Amino acid sequence: MLSTGDEVLYGQITDTNASWLAETLFSQGLVMTHRSTVGDSLDSLVEELTQRSQVADILIVNGGLGPTSDDLSALAAATACGVTLEMNQQWLAHIEDFFSQRGQPMAPQNRKQAEIPQSAELIDNRAGTACGFSVMLNGCRIFFTPGVPFEFKIMVTEQILPRLKKQFSLPEPPLCLRMTTFGRGESSLAAMLEDYPLPDGVTIGYRAAMPVVEIKLTGPQRLKAPMEALWQQIREALNEWILFEGTQGLPAQLATLLAQRGLSLAVSEMYTAGLVYWQLAGAAVPLRGGELPVSVPETLAQLGERAAALARKSGAELALVIGGLDNETLGVALMAPEGIQAERLTFNSRRHSLAMRQELISTVAMNRLQRWLQGKSAPLSYSWLEVSERFPRTPDTDPEPGQ
Repeated sequence: MLSTGDEVLYGQITDTNASWLAETLFSQGLVMTHRSTVGDSLDSLVEELTQRSQVADILIVNGGLGPTSDDLSALAAATACGVTLEMNQQWLAHIEDFFSQRGQPMAPQNRKQAEIPQSAELIDNRAGTACGFSVMLNGCRIFFTPGVPFEFKIMVTEQILPRLKKQFSLPEPPLCLRMTTFGRGESSLAAMLEDYPLPDGVTIGYRAAMPVVEIKLTGPQRLKAPMEALWQQIREALNEWILFEGTQGLPAQLATLLAQRGLSLAVSEMYTAGLVYWQLAGAAVPLRGGELPVSVPETLAQLGERAAALARKSGAELALVIGGLDNETLGVALMAPEGIQAERLTFNSRRHSLAMRQELISTVAMNRLQRWLQGKSAPLSYSWLEVSERFPRTPDTDPEPGQ
């Protein structure tokens, strides 16, 4: 893959297209062997196209098909192939129709998007005005795609992959078993699993992304049975720290668990500033609104009392409350039908940014809810956090806080 654009090269935007393409191709049995990025320089683009075409069978170029002067992919392709650009009348009509249907005038600059190298194959883009195209150079088939992620993904899925499957006999997609864990560091998890024997051709990988660690077991489909047997052993060994398997995500899993039990949730958060509510709402968790947080430090008992009051006020069966930070310490409380579960947590490291800390605490809070839904008790410890106090209380038998 070749990504283009100064904004990508200089890190001004994250190249999400590259990671998406690599994973998409991998799921089809195609392993990307090389990725590079070139800025908006015609000479650099021509040089990279020429070099990569001499070693690759397929090259996918992303970006540089827009209407402005810094969009140079089409010209670079023509230059590398030793041909000129020509106006594709079919695509020019498409662009004109695109603007006409929206009641907008077409700027003269958009005509540039219909210029492709002579003899290039037009690749349809049903979502935008930049046409894709394909050329042959040094025995390498090169696909040119727009940088807009939505357009790029449609073109790869609907246009490029079908062409590859028609032209090549693709290998069988590998089997990749994935789980995401929380509460243990990468080295700790690796130490727990290092003695498990791997079948020949199977690899185990770890990806740490604060505050979670993803574990992947990858191998050929023909080894599915021994891989699943090993995966069950890993599952049992790491049961205490598994957030979810596959790529579902914790908020989506909570939505499923809550829906299965017909429960709703209310949320109040101070330190995480709405992050938990936003993540849960995005996964369609049944929320009963939230509450503005208090601005003064609270004891753990007060935090639990506020969770109970929030549940009563909102009519939700469950309430999740995150307090504010006081001397590197904050509280998390869950109000469930059988009572309040709360804990006070202290950061044991100051090396993480505020955003990373907020992500950590949001995961702690959602994991606390998840564990209750799964019938699990609170974890004994967390990475980067110390549990300084816990507060189990059953409203039916214990006195109210402060009494």
